[in-house]
Amino acid sequence: MTPIKIAFYDAKDYDIESFNHVNDKGLFDIKFYETKLSIDTVKLASGADAVCVFVNDIIDKNVIDGLKALGINLIALRCAGYNNVDIDYADGNIHVVRVPAYSPEAVAEHAMALLLTSVRRIHKAFIRTRDFNFRLNGLTGFNLNGKTVGVVGTGKIGKAFIQICKGFGMKVIAYDKFPAPNLDIEYVTMEELFKESDIISFHCPLTDENKHIVNENTINTMKKGVILINTSRGALINSLDLLNGIKDRKIGAACLDVYEEESNVFFHDFSDHIVDDDTLARLISMPNVIVTSHQAFLTKEALNNIAITTLDNITEFIGLGKCQNEICYKCPK
Repeated sequence: MTPIKIAFYDAKDYDIESFNHVNDKGLFDIKFYETKLSIDTVKLASGADAVCVFVNDIIDKNVIDGLKALGINLIALRCAGYNNVDIDYADGNIHVVRVPAYSPEAVAEHAMALLLTSVRRIHKAFIRTRDFNFRLNGLTGFNLNGKTVGVVGTGKIGKAFIQICKGFGMKVIAYDKFPAPNLDIEYVTMEELFKESDIISFHCPLTDENKHIVNENTINTMKKGVILINTSRGALINSLDLLNGIKDRKIGAACLDVYEEESNVFFHDFSDHIVDDDTLARLISMPNVIVTSHQAFLTKEALNNIAITTLDNITEFIGLGKCQNEICYKCPK
C-alpha cells in the first residue's frame, strides 16, 4: 500500500514525536515543516495528498487556491477551532476536517490551574521562595468556594470546567447560544453573566458575532475585581481594553492562554529579543496577569488523541471521499 503523503506545517518537537509514534507502521509519509502555512509556503505541499495545519496557519482564499492548484483537496486541522480558515470560500472548493475533541479535560484543568495560580499567588510564592524569601506579605488570596463563576460556552471543554468548579463548591452560571440539555446549571444572558460573575471563563469558538465580546463597554458592566480566564481564542477579548480595565482596577486579574495577536509570538523564544507588541509586553508586566502560550492542550493524552484523530480523518476522507469530522459542510460529497 502506497503511504499517504502529508505536508505537516508549523511542526513542533512534540508534534513530530506524537505523530511518528502513531504512524509507527509507516502508513503515512509525513513531511514536517517548521514554517507555518501561508501563500509564501504553500508550494512546500507539492506532491502531498493532504496538508496538516494548526491554529496559527493561514488558510485564506489565496492559500486555498494555491493548494487546489497543487491538486490537494484536503486540509486536516489538528485542533478543534477553525477561525483561521476561510470556511465560506472553502465550501465547494476544498475539504476541511478537524479534531473536535482531543481532551476537554486538558484545557479545563489548565484553566483551573491558571485560576488557582492567580488567586493563591502561587507564581509569586515560587519566585520568592527560590530566593529564600519566606515572608507571606502580599500573598493573601481568597476562597473559590461560594464564588460565582460564569462559563461562556458549554461544549465539551465548558462542561469539563463546570464539573471542576462544582468540585470547589462554586456557584456556576453559564451562557451558550445553544444551551446543553440536562446540564445542572443556570443559564443566563451574557449581560447577566458579566454582571453577576466573580470569575468569567471562556470556552467558546471565535465567531464574527463574539469577536471582542470583552471590550470597554462590557468590562464596565462587570464586578469590580472580576477575574477573566481565556483558554479559547484571543480575539474574544479586546487586548487594549483589557489592559485599560486592569490599569483602572476594574479587572482584578487576567489568566490568558491565548492572545489576539499571538500568531507571530507564541511558540517562539524571544527571551533574548525585544518584543514589538507593546500591548502584550504591558500585559505580561502586570502583577495580576498570567500568560501561557497556548499551552492548555499540551498533555500527553491530548497529543496522542490529536495524532490518532487527525490521521484517522485523513484515512477516512481519502478512502471514502468524506469524513465525519468535516467542517466544510457545503462541500459536495
